[in-house]
Amino acid sequence: MTKIIIADNPLNEVSVARELLPANLDTVVARHGSAEFNAALADAVCLVGFGDGTMDDAFYRSAPKLKLVQLLSAGYDRCDIEAARRAGVPICSNGGANSTAVSEHAILLMLAVCRRLVWQHTNVAAGRWRGNNVDDVKLYELKNRTLGIIGLGTIGKKTARLAQAFGMAVQYYDVVRLTEDQADGLGVRFALFEEVLRTSDVVSLHVPLSKPTRHMMGAAQFKMMKPSAYLVNTCRGPVVDEPALIEALSAGTIAGAGLDVFDSEPPPPNNPLFTLPNVVLTAHLAGPTWDNQYTRFRNAFDNCQRVVRGDKPLWVIPELRD
Repeated sequence: MTKIIIADNPLNEVSVARELLPANLDTVVARHGSAEFNAALADAVCLVGFGDGTMDDAFYRSAPKLKLVQLLSAGYDRCDIEAARRAGVPICSNGGANSTAVSEHAILLMLAVCRRLVWQHTNVAAGRWRGNNVDDVKLYELKNRTLGIIGLGTIGKKTARLAQAFGMAVQYYDVVRLTEDQADGLGVRFALFEEVLRTSDVVSLHVPLSKPTRHMMGAAQFKMMKPSAYLVNTCRGPVVDEPALIEALSAGTIAGAGLDVFDSEPPPPNNPLFTLPNVVLTAHLAGPTWDNQYTRFRNAFDNCQRVVRGDKPLWVIPELRD
């Protein structure tokens, strides 16, 4: 049997992993950095879990048999890519296992900010049936509005399809462009980054965190957006310059934001976003659902078995592809 490690995490349902575990894989479930985890590294061929900042050169030296780091997430910004390259160990994403969940969550945030869902709930629960100033209430539909998607990967494409079901027109910007036939098939059109910002009613971010994307949304970009536009971020917090976003929301530069991710997670209790009436916040929970526990572990174990039998793994992150 081949030994693999599943890095224990509260977001992972270990019972699902044990249910799906193939018979030829011998698993150790342990927290990163624990004595059990460190002891298992010597014989582990695969590591299944989330990216961890401790996986440096010393980590790979302690795992001489390791042939695969299999992530249960789409994001890999916490991984030391150069250390993995030097060790010759591929890092693989989750194969789109959480793409349905994240795309649904992006639409959820769009609806929540446009219909002021939290404000409505708070008023009803406090006995203020429609608030104190009904004349000031403006609620908006998604239909006939333009969605601008920044990053048209698997999640971006699924978000586009869901948005079209609500009657939205979809445009996108990505460094990797679709062909005309592909764009026609998906029902989207390419636009330049600044063009997307200027002409979209909702801007939804779906890019990995990297040097080029860090703070790609800052003060200058918010000023390009319509004063009536909303920002939705379900990818990574540092893609947005958070102080600049807070200023834009406070000054009315943009109308509002729906955020699942933050610069610092968890955010500090004095984060100004908590006091703003035009934001809806969730706790980086767009991805993990009960449904995709099965998809994530199924994809992970399939990749482990591919490596064990000598095949190339699927979903290697772009930076480590041949």
